[in-house]
Order: sequence, then structure tokens, then C-alpha cells
Amino acid sequence: MLFFTLSTVLVAFAEVKFAEQSSQPGQSFQPKQSSQPRSATHATHAAPPAEERVDINAATLEELMKVPGMTRTWAARIIRFRPYRVKNDLLDRGVLSGPVYDRIKDYVIAHRTKQ
Repeated sequence: MLFFTLSTVLVAFAEVKFAEQSSQPGQSFQPKQSSQPRSATHATHAAPPAEERVDINAATLEELMKVPGMTRTWAARIIRFRPYRVKNDLLDRGVLSGPVYDRIKDYVIAHRTKQ
């Protein structure tokens, strides 16, 4: 019974303190800003120029495996569901998941095949 009473008092006290803080005029909640720019907080690799990207319509399994973040399973799926008009087809057609596509999108390109 004593535990229940103490916990009720603590909850009530916390609610009063929260109400006091949120009702102060002229002040609104501001999330803490990082001192580093957002792009600097994530490890990024410089994307290669277009002529050095791996062509998802012509690359072999070994060439696809050189793409950072690529696994053998994902590379095999890319080969299996060819051809692609644009690299975004990998995502639109369900060949790759969103996180995998986000990892490799800067390293691949889809050259159109000649017919």
C-alpha cells in the first residue's frame, strides 16, 4: 500500500512539473541540435563518376560483388531479373529492398541494351 501511495505521488509531481515547463509563455520545445552538419554524422563514400559505375544490365556476378554493400544473393537477383531501363527499377520491381538499394545506388548505373 505504501508503494502504491508513493508511486501515485511521484506521478502527480511529474505531471505538475511537466505542466509548469510546457506552460511557460514564449518558450516552446526545441530539440537539441547536433554541432555537426547532418551529412557529416553519417559515413559517406564519394560516388564514382558515371563512367566508373557498374552497369546492372551487363555486369557479371564478380563485377557486381565489387559494389560496396553488395552480397552474392542480391547480385544474383540483379542478374536474374534483367534487363532494367533505369537503376530505380531495382526498387520498383522488388528486386532489392529499400536499404540495400540505398547502399548501392551511387555505385551502379543502368545502360540501356541495344535491340
